[in-house]
Amino acid sequence: MVIRGEHVQRWISLGVAGTRGDVRIRAGLILDGGTTAPARTETVVPLAAGTAEMAAACRRLLADLTSAAEPPTSTRPAREPRPPKAPKARRGRGRGRGRRVVAWILGVAAISAITLYALAAYSASLGG
Repeated sequence: MVIRGEHVQRWISLGVAGTRGDVRIRAGLILDGGTTAPARTETVVPLAAGTAEMAAACRRLLADLTSAAEPPTSTRPAREPRPPKAPKARRGRGRGRGRRVVAWILGVAAISAITLYALAAYSASLGG
């Protein structure tokens, strides 16, 4: 049996343990969206112990779960926030564009030179 406490974001389950006459009690958190996280704490209680013992075990597990779920407190003083960094100047923006233009001009010049060489070789072979 699983008991969900949506208002406290916890769940507890009672199930059969490995031996006869024992009850396994497990407790865990309910995550955002309603899904359950795996059990964080568990214990086994004999049925012969009675209702009071079982209720005490359930309260102990839920208390352990609550203390484990709270964020740890820090003994260090809080750090002061850093001042915001100044925006960096964009480096190389003009240089990158200039390099692309130079590379484009050199490529056009190389293709033009190859075309002129091919035309000269072709016209020489025709006897012109």
